Amino acid sequence: MMSKNDIFRTEVEVEPSKYKINHKTPVMFLGSCFADNIGAMLTEKKFPVYINPFGVIYNPMSVKQSLDILLSKKEFKKDDLYQFNNQWISFYHHSEFSSPELRDALKKINSGIDKGTDFLKSTKFLFITFGTAWVYEWKDTGKVVSNCHKIPAGKFNRRMLKPEEILEVWGEIIEKLRAQLPGLKIIFTVSPVRHWKDSAEGNMVSKSVLLYAIHLLRKKFPDTDYFPSYEIMMDDLRDYRFYSEDMIHLNSTAVNYIWQKFDQRFINDETRKVLKKVDEINRAVAHKPFRPGSENHLTFVEKTLQKIGQVESAFPEIDFSKEKQQLQGAPA
Repeated sequence: MMSKNDIFRTEVEVEPSKYKINHKTPVMFLGSCFADNIGAMLTEKKFPVYINPFGVIYNPMSVKQSLDILLSKKEFKKDDLYQFNNQWISFYHHSEFSSPELRDALKKINSGIDKGTDFLKSTKFLFITFGTAWVYEWKDTGKVVSNCHKIPAGKFNRRMLKPEEILEVWGEIIEKLRAQLPGLKIIFTVSPVRHWKDSAEGNMVSKSVLLYAIHLLRKKFPDTDYFPSYEIMMDDLRDYRFYSEDMIHLNSTAVNYIWQKFDQRFINDETRKVLKKVDEINRAVAHKPFRPGSENHLTFVEKTLQKIGQVESAFPEIDFSKEKQQLQGAPA
């Protein structure tokens, strides 16, 4: 007979970290779309965050190359881009940085690098999310690309990285980060989003490579950290009700649950009190009035603006300018 303590799941326990994030802590996210998910949660909750200045990047080599570019503040020029299908593209960037106009592409790319470099200098936490160990090498140069931009596969060599290879290149970039940004806390995670186009087996082998490589890195650099987002999804939320319609990506329920685990690990009680006020304001701003402009609605707006003023007065680092504009009817 089952006891009341029996449960039908295996919960992944997350221990609180001694390193905590608050609203004065700049945080940067680099890597796969899961970096976008958690980064967006922190942005919504008014933490100072910068997410993927190169767009979504999946493999460890490309993430490492991105950090090299930021640390050197490389300026991209025409020779750094490639023209394909009437678009100027960068093999270091997501397609969102591409443009039919060379000047526009360079402007977007260099603006992102400038902002990313400046933010990285002040960053206290750097979250690195690896998505896949499969890489594509541009045959003309032999370099790993961050995005193939729908160029024919025959132009690339496809292979899987080895754990020791990841250890070597990431050992180099961690040493460089330590030298230039002392005190930076590096946290690794493996994306829980499966790369199904690599096949079920190919995806599992790829994730295994990433997990083992991070294991080796943490042995070599004990001051780095790890957040088990992959394990939470695979072992804790082991049910398709936590996936979106494509059965690959996470739905909002899964993201919110993983955020709760993130909160347990990196947020302290004092900051949680602030978050309650931020969440309350966010809900109020998102509320759609039944009768806009009515006396009740105007009173509601005034009370919400007062709450914003109280939070901004106590915590000047929190910016509600967009929310105030929205409440006051000004364009966001």
